[in-house]
Amino acid sequence: MYSLYYAPGAASMLVHWLLIELGVPHELRLVDTKSGQQKSPEYLALNPNGVVPTLIDNGAPRFECAALVMMLAERHGQPGLVPEVDSPLRAQYLQWMFHLANAVQPLFRIWWYPHEVAGAENEEVARECVRPRIEAAWDRLDAHLGAHGPYLLGDRVSPADFYLTMLMRWSRNMPQPATTWPHLAALAQRMKTRPSFATLYEREGLTEWA
Repeated sequence: MYSLYYAPGAASMLVHWLLIELGVPHELRLVDTKSGQQKSPEYLALNPNGVVPTLIDNGAPRFECAALVMMLAERHGQPGLVPEVDSPLRAQYLQWMFHLANAVQPLFRIWWYPHEVAGAENEEVARECVRPRIEAAWDRLDAHLGAHGPYLLGDRVSPADFYLTMLMRWSRNMPQPATTWPHLAALAQRMKTRPSFATLYEREGLTEWA
């Protein structure tokens, strides 16, 4: 059985969502990020980055959200969830997973913790600099869905759509949330109708953006 160290609504929710979606037995271990538990020596021994998620896999701690989701989908996913190695869609799947992990998710770190890159006196400047980059990402993703959707891989859902949905949720309180874009809004609504999403919200005690 897997053990997932998580915080409600954080990046760990993607791993939690996939565990539920795939029907994989797991236990949850809450990390109190508000009190800084993720920076404790005990937690850093598991994940030296001091963030969630951490997944205990056969006794070994694993981290990096995108990597964990890809691993779980490969091990436990139903046929068709992840394109086969020789599938023409395989390259697209890898492209979108890495794009979300490397080009979109890090922008939210700057939005939430602008002092880390600009200092406390320049927080608003940092936010105003990163906001158009996030919105440009929505432009690109919405255009792709409009031309090739309804999912990132066309007519088949993949872990990349779960990932994108989590990132869209993170934008819910921004001046221009992701659901301002029509094709992104349609994807979000489609993903939120999955039974696993309701279970995720119940288990993490989430209410907003339901």
